[in-house]
Amino acid sequence: MLRSALFAALLATTLTPAPAAAQTRTSALAGQDTGAPIDIDADRIEIRDEISQAVFIGRVVIRQGRLTLNADRVTILYTRVGENPEMQRLDARGSVKLVSPSETITATNAIYDVPARLITMLGNVVLNRQGSNLNGQRLVLNLASGATSFDARSAGQPAGRVTGRFIVPERTPAK
Repeated sequence: MLRSALFAALLATTLTPAPAAAQTRTSALAGQDTGAPIDIDADRIEIRDEISQAVFIGRVVIRQGRLTLNADRVTILYTRVGENPEMQRLDARGSVKLVSPSETITATNAIYDVPARLITMLGNVVLNRQGSNLNGQRLVLNLASGATSFDARSAGQPAGRVTGRFIVPERTPAK
């Protein structure tokens, strides 16, 4: 049942930042404003309030701060705090693309664990940063610390390997 109040509240929901983990910042996504509003654009939405889900279908675009996520379909799982829904998780499926000012990551699927501030990209993951790239099956981005973990193993490839190509900047000889 589509309830316009729920839809408005869902779109107006902001994320509560978790305390930053004590890790080294290795990603340009470190310090992402996870408290910024989330804007969503899609061809269609289905609100499944009885199971606390909203499903966005068709050319989905989600923006939060400096991040943009594109996918064919995104399911948002939420809980209720009083009358207001609070986002817990976003599941993106099909042609997933995550873009920041300095990185582009593509994958088959992605999961954004909102309270944990973790984005997990799954399936044929390619990270491109200024011409350098990494390829694997699973990438975990910690938006609080900026730590990035890349893995090539999956159920179909238990012995896979991460591959990459790094662009070496041209240097001017010292005079």
